Amino acid sequence: MPFSPAEIQDLPVVISAPRFATYLQAMGNDREKALALYEWNLDVSSALIIPLQVCEVAVRNGIAEAIEHVHGANWPWNNGFIRSLPRPKGRARYNPAIDLQARAAILPTTGKIIAELKFAFWENIFTAGQDSRIWNTHLRNCFPGAPSGQTIPQLRAAAYADLQIIRRLRNRIAHHEPIFTRNIADDYQRIHDMIAWRSQVAAAWMDRKQTVLTLLAMKP
Repeated sequence: MPFSPAEIQDLPVVISAPRFATYLQAMGNDREKALALYEWNLDVSSALIIPLQVCEVAVRNGIAEAIEHVHGANWPWNNGFIRSLPRPKGRARYNPAIDLQARAAILPTTGKIIAELKFAFWENIFTAGQDSRIWNTHLRNCFPGAPSGQTIPQLRAAAYADLQIIRRLRNRIAHHEPIFTRNIADDYQRIHDMIAWRSQVAAAWMDRKQTVLTLLAMKP
C-alpha cells in the first residue's frame, strides 16, 4: 500500500532523522522506499518475537532441568551452584551469580526465578566450567535433539555461541534497531535449531506458525 504525502512528510520526523538516515542511505535517499524498508523492518522484527520467545522458554527450561538434576529443586539458593557460575572481571560485564542472588533474595520459588532471570544467565550456563558439573551427564537427556556425532564440549560451545547471537538479535529488536542487513534466514534457522535441541515437535510446530520466511520474500 503506497504511503500518503502526509506520511512521507511526517513519518521520517517521527522516526527521527538519525534513525531514518540508515534507511535512506540503504535506499538511495528515496524517502518512500526508505519508509517501505522501515515498515518491513518493523514487520520482520515483530514476526521474530514469537520464535525468539519460544526459543528462550525452551532453552531455559532445558537448562533449568539439567541444573535441578545436579543441584536439586532449590538450586537458586544452592551455594555450590552459585560458586560454580562464571565470575567475569569488570563491573560493566554481566555477572550471572549476582543476577541469580538478586532474584533469589526477593522471589519465593524456583519457577518465578526461572522466569525472571536474564537471557544472558542461561547463555552463561553453556560455559566450559559446567561440562563436568552438568553437561557431560545431562546435556543429551535435557536436549535430546542436539546433533549426534559431536562431543559434549563441542555441543556446549555451539549452544553458547548460538545463544549469544540469538540474544543480541533479540536485544536489537527490543531496542528498535534495524535488522534488515542481517541474514535473517540464518537467524531463524539458528532459533529453530535451538528449539529442536529441546524438542523436534516444538521446532516443527514453530515452523508451521512462523511468518518470518514469508516476509523475507517481501523485502523492499
